[in-house]
This record gives sequence, structure tokens and C-alpha cells, in this order.
Amino acid sequence: MKERPILFNTLMVNAILEGRKTQTRRVLKVQPPLTDKNIMPLYTMEPEPKVTEVTMHEVMDNGMPFPSSLSRHNCPYGKIGDHLWVRETFRLFDSDECPHADFPCGCPSWGTPLYRASHDCGDGEKWTPSIHMPRSASRILLEITNIRVERLQDISEGDAVSEGVEPIIIQDNIAIEGGWTKADRQMWKGYKNKDRAYRDTAKDSFTSLWQEINGSDSWAVNPWVWVVEFKVVQGGEP
Repeated sequence: MKERPILFNTLMVNAILEGRKTQTRRVLKVQPPLTDKNIMPLYTMEPEPKVTEVTMHEVMDNGMPFPSSLSRHNCPYGKIGDHLWVRETFRLFDSDECPHADFPCGCPSWGTPLYRASHDCGDGEKWTPSIHMPRSASRILLEITNIRVERLQDISEGDAVSEGVEPIIIQDNIAIEGGWTKADRQMWKGYKNKDRAYRDTAKDSFTSLWQEINGSDSWAVNPWVWVVEFKVVQGGEP
């Protein structure tokens, strides 16, 4: 079992802490060559089984993969059972921030990590980017439970929910005999366009989240992505 770091932005850290996020999608750094044929991923397994490698094959007319592969990929995040320690935006508490340093108080000790996802007061604090977080400051440890590859746009509605998009309940006015009533309707947060704050499906919500993080054109590219499923084994408290 190995440990590796993984970066999450503040939105996704909160989704993990709230128990909404159990999947993450990361673009394959080297994409399979372009082809006019369908591509089938084949996995190399250990006896457990655990995915250790994926090879990408063109699909023949009979539905079987060509024997020779287009490309070969090892997952940079590890394999099933490996651990991922979360890097998030943080800072270290400075005792000079405490107005009652000369008296017993509830402030943390000097050098205690504070996390933007949990302690952002909007008071102009200087935060350290997640890429610079050392292992000793990490509070969340994840265990990989499954790994696969797929095209980004192939995400299912259920998997979009597992990506941690935020559900929103709105109230509709419903006409009834003698007047109006209100009925709850579940929608999903829109992350990209402020004029579309609500989305009808979790997949549409995830699309806007992906575009917000990776750029407006990133969804249309439809890259191959690693789908890493995980569970929290340490941390998980806001």
C-alpha cells in the first residue's frame, strides 16, 4: 500500500467533508491517438484484483479489440487500496493573530494548520496554495476503492452525484383548485454561468463544474479521464 498526494479545490474539499464526494475525474496526461474507430480499454489486474495498467485498443467490426494496443497507461494515483492524502489551501496559525495572547484563550497553538474550506472568514487572510501543502499539514486521507478510464462525457447521472455536485431545493408555485400552493423541486447548482444558478440534472451541474475548473472549452474536448473512486479513512470533519 502506497500513499500519494492529490489536490482538491476548496469546493471539492467541502464536498468530501460533507460526504457528497466519493469520485474524482482526472485527465489522462497522454491521450490515446485519434482514430475513427471506437476505443476499448483493457485492464491488467493483480490477483486481488487491482487495476495496475490499462491499454487502449481499437475495436474491430466484430466488436473484439485489436490485439495490438494504441497506448498503455499506468494510473498516477495508485491502485485499489492505496491511500491519497489531500492537499488543500491552508495556512499556519500565527500567535500574533490572537488579541488575548497574554491570557488563556481558545486559540490554536502557533503553527497549527488552518484550512480555507473550514476557516475562511473573508478577512483578507493570506492562504498558501494547496500545491505547497506538506504531508504533515494534511487532515484528510482517502483510500482508493476503484479505478477505471472513460470519456469525460460518458459520466452517468449517478456518478455525477458522486462527484459532489451540490443539490438545491427550490419551490415552485403550483396551481390548485381555489388558488396556489408550493411544491419542492430538486435541482443542482450551476457553477460556471451566474445566470444559470440552477441546473436540471446532476450531469449538467458537473459539466458546469468541470468548465469552471478547467476552462469553457474543456468539456467539448471530451478527453479520456481516470475515474478514481474513494472513501475517507481519516479526517472527514469540517
